Amino acid sequence: MTTPATTPPPPRVLATPAALVLVDELKAQHGPALMFHQSGGCCDNSAANCLLPGEITMGPGDVLLGEIGGCPFYISRSLYQTWAHTQLIVDVIEGQGGSFSLEGGTGKAFHTRSRVFSAEEFAALGALG
Repeated sequence: MTTPATTPPPPRVLATPAALVLVDELKAQHGPALMFHQSGGCCDNSAANCLLPGEITMGPGDVLLGEIGGCPFYISRSLYQTWAHTQLIVDVIEGQGGSFSLEGGTGKAFHTRSRVFSAEEFAALGALG
């Protein structure tokens, strides 16, 4: 008897091709060790910030959602609890990037969109704990 194939859970965070190009540009300029953090706070912290390791102190309230462009992507626990039912999609828009984020001054800014997981996707994510 065979067991039914299970669909792997979807990633909690992913990046558009435009975001991946910008990540590669920032890696070329700043080195390969970059990270993302989205806290949901005021000012620039309401957007995904691209940072060098050590530029932000990670705390027990930060959740590793996954990676984009080979870079870890963290989110504050309070924001994670609000958005747990959604997949975050990091994109790029034209305009002034955040002053805390490495793309600031490039004329581009990371922008987070989201979509609600289907019931099946959310169940698969729940099975992971």
